[in-house]
Amino acid sequence: MTTEAKTRRQLLDENSVLKGRIQELEMIDQVRNEEIQIMVKAAFHDAITGLPNKDLFYDHLCQAQALAKRNQSLTAVVFFTLDRLKLINDSLGHAAGDLLLKQVAGRLKAALRESDILARPGRDEFIILLPQVNSLLDATLVAERIFTSLQTSFTIDNHELVITGNIGISLSPNYTVTADVLIKNAYNAMQRAKEAGPNQYRTYRALDIEADFDSLLMENSLRLALQKNEFYLHYQPQVNLLEGRVVGIESLLRWQHPKLGSIAPTDFIPIIERIGLIEPLSEWVLREACTQNKRLQQSGHPPLKVAVNLSSSQLHQPHFLQTVTKILKETGLDGRFLEIEITESALAKNITETATTLAALANIGVHIAIDDFGTGYSSLAYLSNFKIDNLKIDKSFVDSITSNTSNASISRAIIALAHSLGLRVIAEGVETREQLSFLHSLSCDDVQGYLLSYPLAFADLEQFIAANTRANGIFSGSIKGYDGNILWPASPAPEAFGH
Repeated sequence: MTTEAKTRRQLLDENSVLKGRIQELEMIDQVRNEEIQIMVKAAFHDAITGLPNKDLFYDHLCQAQALAKRNQSLTAVVFFTLDRLKLINDSLGHAAGDLLLKQVAGRLKAALRESDILARPGRDEFIILLPQVNSLLDATLVAERIFTSLQTSFTIDNHELVITGNIGISLSPNYTVTADVLIKNAYNAMQRAKEAGPNQYRTYRALDIEADFDSLLMENSLRLALQKNEFYLHYQPQVNLLEGRVVGIESLLRWQHPKLGSIAPTDFIPIIERIGLIEPLSEWVLREACTQNKRLQQSGHPPLKVAVNLSSSQLHQPHFLQTVTKILKETGLDGRFLEIEITESALAKNITETATTLAALANIGVHIAIDDFGTGYSSLAYLSNFKIDNLKIDKSFVDSITSNTSNASISRAIIALAHSLGLRVIAEGVETREQLSFLHSLSCDDVQGYLLSYPLAFADLEQFIAANTRANGIFSGSIKGYDGNILWPASPAPEAFGH
């Protein structure tokens, strides 16, 4: 073989090797590109459903906002959360939960337009971008379609599951609202929907969020109020109708907010219960009421019962009886001068335990009254099975007792029933002479209400008792203006005491 032939052969071999190397590099590059694509997909997509994750959704939303600004259109965000996914994961396993997520994602996608973006930020949440909508109505129609798509049950591991959820919707009202704000608003609206129950949707309203923030500020203030001694008690006298004398006082909680002034319990007790402070506050009320009632006695006033409203949760605390006993001992108040008011609903919880607690309270002399009788779970069994001393006729009956024959009949029946069982009856909310006269004709034992006295601060209470129970230097126990049939207002107008 000539030298020229050898050189040509050598070149061909080298070219073949070079082609092989090029093919090898191309394959390596293809593999790397596929790996990069997989990494990119993993970085921007949910591993379970394959949907865009929160980062990719955010990019889509920013782009949609920019497009909406150019086209002067609207953008909506829909936040959807699935109910009880954790329960399914815990009971059927995470594989079943993942399968459910995939099926839910499929139904959600089928309920959307091609241009809509469905993403899964994680857990039990899905988030939807609705670009270029005409109005809020468009978004609410999507929410309704989603709920419709969930009506058919899901089959997971041979289990037929009915799935519910909640939706929050936010709409960009102008082009200055950022993507972050839109997502946050939709989430807050979803949380409000959860409060309304399953398969509910809510749209974002700024006023709702302001109310939530005000509630948060109120919670923070309440957590510090007990430490700062911002709570105080007012007392409303209770008068015996037959004799016209003060026989008791009901303690009424108030809160002196440093900026908002005096706040009624109806405005803060629900928050107190929600944040778990009702028990220490109730204990403070009980101690303060016993302390001030003992102070009345030490000042020479006739002994009176002080009534304290008790929450259902405190009644069922394991150490409640010990707490009451301890407070009576610390304050020096005899148990006979303390009355615990409980609601019918509180009696209905754990009847056996409640009966034992009430019997133990009676053993140390404490009186028991059922508050707002007739408005809740009224049952004759309560009156026979529990150690009860008094029934309180609710103000709702007293308000129309002279004009509503049904309320008059109910009040008459309550009084007759109580007396037949040896119980006393007190009517609350007495505001007119006609109501008082009618209750007198029914032989109601005791009354309280604005006609007799407004709730009084402790110093004003002392003045009231002194003015209405002292005659010629001795205690007579009579209320001024009482003639055996009618009881004239004995207390000054509320403004006289600053109420």
